[in-house]
Amino acid sequence: MSLFLRALHGENTSTAPIWVMRQAGRYLPEYMAIKAKSSFLEMVQTPELAAEITLQPINRFALDAAIIFSDIMTPLPAMGINVDFAPGPVVTPVRSVQAITVLRIPQAAEIAPFMQKAIELVSAELIHKNIPLIGFAGAPLTLAAYLVQGSGSKDFEDFRAWLRLEPKLAHLLLEKLTEVTISYLQMQVAAGAKAIQLFDSWAGLHSARMYHEFAFPYNQRILSALQGLVPRIYLAVGASHLYSQMSTLACEAVSVDWRTPLQQVRLALPHKTLQGNLDPAALLGTPKTMALEAQQVLEAGLGGAHIFNLGHGIFRQTNPDMLSRLIDQVHEFQRLGDTP
Repeated sequence: MSLFLRALHGENTSTAPIWVMRQAGRYLPEYMAIKAKSSFLEMVQTPELAAEITLQPINRFALDAAIIFSDIMTPLPAMGINVDFAPGPVVTPVRSVQAITVLRIPQAAEIAPFMQKAIELVSAELIHKNIPLIGFAGAPLTLAAYLVQGSGSKDFEDFRAWLRLEPKLAHLLLEKLTEVTISYLQMQVAAGAKAIQLFDSWAGLHSARMYHEFAFPYNQRILSALQGLVPRIYLAVGASHLYSQMSTLACEAVSVDWRTPLQQVRLALPHKTLQGNLDPAALLGTPKTMALEAQQVLEAGLGGAHIFNLGHGIFRQTNPDMLSRLIDQVHEFQRLGDTP
């Protein structure tokens, strides 16, 4: 079993595996070369391009896992939702009972068949390298935030108001998104994904009460539907106030942002593998300052299973050489000696 999967299954490995969110993306010159000729949707919806982009960081760096190149909005067109990117996702707001009622629950084969093909292509390449492929989806509350707001937002104030004004409609929308997400992730596993990550990027905007009502039960259903198929990672940003609820989610690992030291998180999530949690801005500093921050994360991750990652996606202005330095440092750090 690969180092990444061993850690994901809870093993306190001698070195931490490392991958980074958005590792296949716009900080890489080879990605930008493809982007100069193709739109984002073309890259996502063309299996050969998505597979090539997924493999770019694997071919360049000694990473311990790959993540399929796609977007959390990818399954939504099969429901009848038109998604544009300008550059972030833009949709006609879905807020009325009529708009939600007409949303389709497509069969699994109808949901992004290009994604299935891309996963199959990447899996065929990675099987010889013992590098697992991560599939992913957006959590229902995060998808609903974009659908109701109509686009990305700093505070998603329209969505948060709508949850309070139309709770029954909110649950109807979340139910549909949950059903589609389960089928979507099961398709990815069948195609070759060896782990999945559920991105709940905006969960941290909500109080513990609102999360308990509008997020937790749907996340639990999705993650439970994958029980015994592949290990599961859950990510919520700015969500330390939700750790008590997250501790009971049906997942092996929780991905942690950079705001809370891992040793504190481990007290709240004692039975989970922790993933994270270097501030992405650390890669924009000097090699020395980055190494110091990475050392702090590595030491904070001792005492249990740890997958090294950034606390969120890598910044587009990151020098790839800095990521290479980081990977070397993580692999050189021995975790099973005396705890500092």
